[in-house]
Amino acid sequence: MDRRRVRFTFQSELVKEPIIYRLGHDFHIVTNIRRADVGEQMGWVILELDGEKEEIERGLQWVSSTGVRVDPVGGDVIEG
Repeated sequence: MDRRRVRFTFQSELVKEPIIYRLGHDFHIVTNIRRADVGEQMGWVILELDGEKEEIERGLQWVSSTGVRVDPVGGDVIEG
């Protein structure tokens, strides 16, 4: 099993799409939302992804193909 932390940035046309649901459902990845800020025009979500390394890679490639920006995140994202 592998764990990866990423930040998704959604533009207005993608904010209401079930991207995170489909990532977990279609790619057998456990998604854990650590932080988020979602509005009508834009949103971002920091996720922990657990799964097989290859499956996480495939899932992130799919997310990128939808137009969502995907960036790696390091360290703990929950502040005391």
